This record gives sequence, structure tokens and C-alpha cells, in this order.
Amino acid sequence: MTSFDTSPQLNVWRALLALAVVFVMLATTGWTALRNQREATALQASLTAWEHGKVAGHHLPDPHATPDRLATFFASLTAAQRASLARKYPLAVGNMNGAPAELRYRANRVALTQARAADKKRMHDPRLTQAGQQEAGRRMHRFESMLNADRQILAFDPEGSGRAAEVFGDLDKARRISVVVPGVDTDLLTFQRTNRRFSAPVGMGQALYAAERAANRGTRTAVIAWADYTTPNGLGIDSATAMRAESGAVRLNALLRGLPGSSPVSLFCHSYGSVVCGVAARDLPSRVADIAVAGSPGMRASNAAHLDTTARVWAMRDADDWVQDVPYLEVGGLGHGEDPVSSAFGARVLSAHDARGHGGYFEPGTDSLRNFAKIGVGAYRAVQCADDTEVCRDGLSGTTAVGRA
Repeated sequence: MTSFDTSPQLNVWRALLALAVVFVMLATTGWTALRNQREATALQASLTAWEHGKVAGHHLPDPHATPDRLATFFASLTAAQRASLARKYPLAVGNMNGAPAELRYRANRVALTQARAADKKRMHDPRLTQAGQQEAGRRMHRFESMLNADRQILAFDPEGSGRAAEVFGDLDKARRISVVVPGVDTDLLTFQRTNRRFSAPVGMGQALYAAERAANRGTRTAVIAWADYTTPNGLGIDSATAMRAESGAVRLNALLRGLPGSSPVSLFCHSYGSVVCGVAARDLPSRVADIAVAGSPGMRASNAAHLDTTARVWAMRDADDWVQDVPYLEVGGLGHGEDPVSSAFGARVLSAHDARGHGGYFEPGTDSLRNFAKIGVGAYRAVQCADDTEVCRDGLSGTTAVGRA
């Protein structure tokens, strides 16, 4: 007798329900998008002002031009002209792939200062509820922290729950660049945490940067904590579909194409961030040497080869990570496909010993962080495979050359 949980009838109903949910979600999302177009965000206003601006009597280039085109434009300016543009159009310049990293840091300091002042006023706005005033206070304090002199904010958008990216190390001089892509419930208020520090993007980036320096001090590295996409809110419909991942993948590839130099890049994708990396994979620039996923619900592919990337694909999961109980399938747009640590997927499976559950992969002292760091510096022969096998190191020489997983 066929059990009800696996019956063909139930599978049909599941598929129909999934399609209905996706239809309703898309219809609602489309209405929300149209509604939100009525008011320009601060970033959109800054971009519009840029489009009407001039420097030395000449019109400014299209802010959405290719990173190479924008890099050439900024290189043609004097230092004073670049500084003037950062002051006049801080959000535009601060989020412009192709603009020099140091100029983006400067522009985002201006934008953060403005955002801090705005939320400081909102803290005492009588039109807001007490909860609204308290949230404004939390945002204001977050912006103050991000304005510390040693912070390098590569991207910043205060709209809604907000987006941000931060750099650790010297991006222009790095011989290897690592990008941390986080998962659900990531916004400006969760960009960094005091408790569970290493489960938030800033803590992840700091831990990885320190671990890479410990793994090989002779290799100059830089790490980007990249929370510059709108993540799903909780474990609902958004996290079960690729909608957020698709828009995030576009933004991730735009970042990668705007990075300075030609140093190899490694992506470290946690939880839903691995869905973003999976969707982005086929369009990644060739300098991306590695995609390493941890606690992944799937990468929107049935196996690593179907990601259609020349990057090596690595995967890990701690033994007590709850994500292992997520159904690894894709039906009617719901679910994210095969389990990346399964033999059927074909990734190089790494040890995640002592990773401490779903949020602990970047905790110092864990196999997971050490393995990430070794990938980040290109020390591939030194990584620790899962179950102490040699399979994950097959065919690797320990160089920084790019190869297919």
C-alpha cells in the first residue's frame, strides 16, 4: 500500500498548491512594486540628480554604465573633482560599481551621516508610535557604529530595512578577494550583532579575514561582507522560492564585475545566500575561482555541473544543522533542488566539525572557518575533507588557477 505522504494524489495537490501560492505571490508582489514606484527612494533621488549633473562643464556618464566605463570616467578626474561628486551625490557614488573603493567609502560616510541625522529626528517624531521611535533609535545607533573611522562601507542604502556591504583589508592591493553572502533576515539592523556575533555578516567577514591572515600571512587578502541584496524575511514563501535570489544574483554579479584588479575571487555563501550564489553561478565573471556553500537549502540545480560555472564548488554542513531536514526538491517554483553535500550533487564536501548548528560556520576555532580560510588564500591541498576522505582534494594542486568542480 502506498502511504499518503508519498501518494501520487498528494504530489499532484502539492504541485497545484505550490503553483497557486506562486501565482498569488507574484500578483501581490507586482502590485507592491507598482505602488512603491510612486515615491523615489533616497538612492533613486541621488541617481536622478547624478543624471542631471555635470563636472567641468560635461555631463556625467550613465550611472548604470558598465563598471569599466565608470572606472575610466573616475580615473579621468582630478582628486578634487572626485571628492566633489562624492559630496554632491553620496548614495549614487557610494553604490556605484566601477567607482574607486576609497571614493565609495568616502561617499558612504556622507550618506551615513545624513541617514543618522534623519533617524535622530525620527526618534522624537510625535507622528510615530513608540515602537517606530525606538526603531529609529536603533537605526541611528547602527549608523553611528558604521561611521567609525576604521570602517570601510562599500555599499549603503537606508531605504526600508536597508542594505550594506563592508570591506576588511585593502581591496585594491589584495591578491585574493573573498565575498561573504548571507541568508535570510539580513538587513541594516542585523548587519552586525553583539550576541551571536559570527552569525551576522560583519562578524562573518571579520572572522574570515582574520582566519585567512592566520592561514597564510604572505597572501594579501580582502574580505567583503556583502549584505547588499534584499533577503527573505523569515522562513516563509520568499525563502522557499528563488525570487529574492534572482534579484540578489544580479546585484552580486554587478559587484563582482566592478571589483578592482584581476585577483581571484572566492564566494562564501551561507544558508539562503547559497541560493543566490547558485542562481548567479552561470553569469559569474571568470575570475571567480570558488563557490563554497554552508548550511545550504539547495542551489537551484540538480548537480554542480548544472550550475554552468568554471568555479570550483565546495559544500559543507554541520551534523546538527536543522537545514538538513528541509526537503531537497523543487516543485512549482518552491524548494531549491538537490542537497549540495549529497554525492549526487557532486560538490567537494568539506569538514564542518564544531560549526555549532546553522549559524556557527564562521565561529573561530571550527573546521568550517579554517576550511573557508584555506580556500580564500588558495591553499586547496590543505583543506579538510568531510569524513577524512581525500575526495574533496582530488585534482587540486594548491594553486589559484580556476577549474571546474
